[in-house]
Amino acid sequence: MRALSHKLLRDLSVLRGQVAAIAVVIAAGVMTLIIAVTSLDAIRYSQQAFYRDYHFAEVFTELKRAPEHLASRIATIDGVDRVHTRVIAPVRLDVTGYDDPISGQLISIPDGNQPPINRLHLREGRLPASGRADAVAVSEPFAEAHGLRAGDRLQAIINGQLETLTVSGIVLSPEYVYQLGPADLIPDYERFGVLWMNRRALGRAFDMDGAFNSVTLTLQPGVEPAPVIAGLDRLLDDYGSLGAYARDEQVSHRILSQEIDQLAVMAVILPGIFLGVSAFLLSVLMGRIVRTQRQQVAVLKAFGYSNAELVRHYALLTALIVLVGLGLGVVAGAWAADWVAALYMQYFRFPDTRFEVRPQVIALGAAVSGAAAMLGTWRAVREAAVLAPAEAMRPPAPGVFRQGWLDRSGLRRWLDQPTRIIFRNLGRHRLKASLSVLGIALSVALLLVGSYQFNAIDELIDTQYRKVLKMDAIVHLNEVTCQRAAAELHHYPGVRQVEPFRTVPVRLVHGLHDYRTAIEGMARRPVLRGLIDGAGGQQELPAEGLVLTDYLAEHLDARPGDLIEVEFKAGHRRTVDVPLAGVVAEPLGVGAYMARPALNRLMREGPAVSGFWLAFDRQHEQALYRELRDVPRVAGIGLIRRAETDIRGYIEDTALGMMSVMLLLAASIAFAVVYNSARIAFAERERELATLRVLGFGRGEVAWILIGELVVLTLMAIPLGWLLGTALAWILTEAIAMDMFRIPFVISHQAYAFSAAGVLAAAVLTAALIAPRLLRLDMVTALKSVE
Repeated sequence: MRALSHKLLRDLSVLRGQVAAIAVVIAAGVMTLIIAVTSLDAIRYSQQAFYRDYHFAEVFTELKRAPEHLASRIATIDGVDRVHTRVIAPVRLDVTGYDDPISGQLISIPDGNQPPINRLHLREGRLPASGRADAVAVSEPFAEAHGLRAGDRLQAIINGQLETLTVSGIVLSPEYVYQLGPADLIPDYERFGVLWMNRRALGRAFDMDGAFNSVTLTLQPGVEPAPVIAGLDRLLDDYGSLGAYARDEQVSHRILSQEIDQLAVMAVILPGIFLGVSAFLLSVLMGRIVRTQRQQVAVLKAFGYSNAELVRHYALLTALIVLVGLGLGVVAGAWAADWVAALYMQYFRFPDTRFEVRPQVIALGAAVSGAAAMLGTWRAVREAAVLAPAEAMRPPAPGVFRQGWLDRSGLRRWLDQPTRIIFRNLGRHRLKASLSVLGIALSVALLLVGSYQFNAIDELIDTQYRKVLKMDAIVHLNEVTCQRAAAELHHYPGVRQVEPFRTVPVRLVHGLHDYRTAIEGMARRPVLRGLIDGAGGQQELPAEGLVLTDYLAEHLDARPGDLIEVEFKAGHRRTVDVPLAGVVAEPLGVGAYMARPALNRLMREGPAVSGFWLAFDRQHEQALYRELRDVPRVAGIGLIRRAETDIRGYIEDTALGMMSVMLLLAASIAFAVVYNSARIAFAERERELATLRVLGFGRGEVAWILIGELVVLTLMAIPLGWLLGTALAWILTEAIAMDMFRIPFVISHQAYAFSAAGVLAAAVLTAALIAPRLLRLDMVTALKSVE
């Protein structure tokens, strides 16, 4: 075995460039696998531990007002384990040194104690002491955004009364892992906070002594939530219930679950792409080694080496390449996992998050990369094993050549001899050329997939905040009011335009599919709120009927003309069938829309509104905020420019964070693929090129034969790479679509140009590296014959 060991080391030394290139590809696959799986494991573990240890509720419902004695009746519903009634109320906050409007949510806790469900994790301080009416515990993200510590004070308008509150503690809640305001898509920690107050104090402030307006439940093991929800709805229907819902419809949990699903998709797709490319490269490399080592294999067999020993030899060569790539991937993946962890922890808050590369993950990376490598090299290794010594000693049979299309065409007169050699060689070795084109095309595809989302994000933001949300601010009211209130807003500083809207919580049902959302009623031709079709054109609402976003219509499996069952969760709580009149294309959120008069009629109410869209002059912004802050019925003010900044930051930090890593890896892989193709071609044709030098061809002409062939293969691969990259981009776009946002499938000309430029740059760099070898060709070896 010593001879085989020496041969193995010599092969690694001779092939070190190709080995390094393939190892980089394997490292990229292992790195993406470690990042995705480690992030996935950490978030899943943190979620499960937080939910379990702090008794996260499994069923939720909100209502207008119900007497406390109903809690005992709720507890008798079959399957209920624990019941916790509470008071929830909106609050407006004022933090010293911060001028923008701040809205918040007040949640009651038992006086001086932890709630039995959705318990609080204390980061600092303590819960409000029993009997304290001015003490609150504050959510950690809000406290960090404003630099609040235990003992600090803030101003709050509670039910129209200005109060001074003392921060008793900083907490985290399993209910707000993803802390989102009622009308937000992205957490805005500066403008929305969650506060917990003693039940007695909060009940008195909102006339809820002996009453509640929110219920949370946990269920007995093995109990499905559906029958419990039905029983809870029946019991609370007369008390203005908005409809109970299970944990999977709770906002924070739903978004967290979708993020976990997205990571799971990433853990399959991205490593699969990289490892598939590495398997292809290893297959080409090992096939070339076996072809060029035919005589060595024959000699080894003649000296008594068995097929099994030769298989082990070539398998060990493959394994060493995999080990190098695995080591690089583990180191890079462990470093990048910490960076990804920091990104996710900006948005998802857990008491304890463990981002560590577990041995099982490394084993998984080794198994997947090893399987990909063996799959790619099995055919070449098998050829080495079954090759008979006498056959291996014989040189390969010369090819049968005949005139090709180039020789028969008039084009040959316009080409010099080296260029004709390039095209003849490609035509005579079509399979080999096709494999090279495929390998380079895969690198083009990876560059396209890694770059297209950067332009797609700009398209998403431009669509949502230039064509859909054209207002400057959204004013939400505490209670439904008459649309005549819009006239008052026209007199506020800087206000140029006011449009009212009506929002009603509903449950939409079509066939076996359902979704909890809200119908937004607006003017048929709104100016400040656009409705766009799939082509990006503006459209108006029909006089009757429902309009859904395309994502929601697809979720409900509904098409225009279908009847949608609408369960209203406010007002008269009717259930009616409404025809689906149309579909709009929006990249953010999941919405349903109607003409406001039609929605008011279904609600059996007059011209009621829930809030207003405002357009105002920017120089009057602060004066307008001060005026609106003093209006008791204003629950909150949403700033569109701030929302745009937040959504861009979230997408860039999460989706584009992963894509940035992928783009860097794709660039390195592009070079690895092109370099490998060129080195293999050089090794296979070194004797032929040296022969041409003997026959009188100049160094430049010989170099052009190989480099020109690389250029032709690269140019042939670019269109195929664009096609493959477009397909992969579509698959990735569909796989990571979620309620919160959908990245549009828009590939710009710049993305196509970038992917082509990237692989051409790799070809130029490869040519620069291989040119010295071409200039140093040993012509003496060309005179030696193997016949």
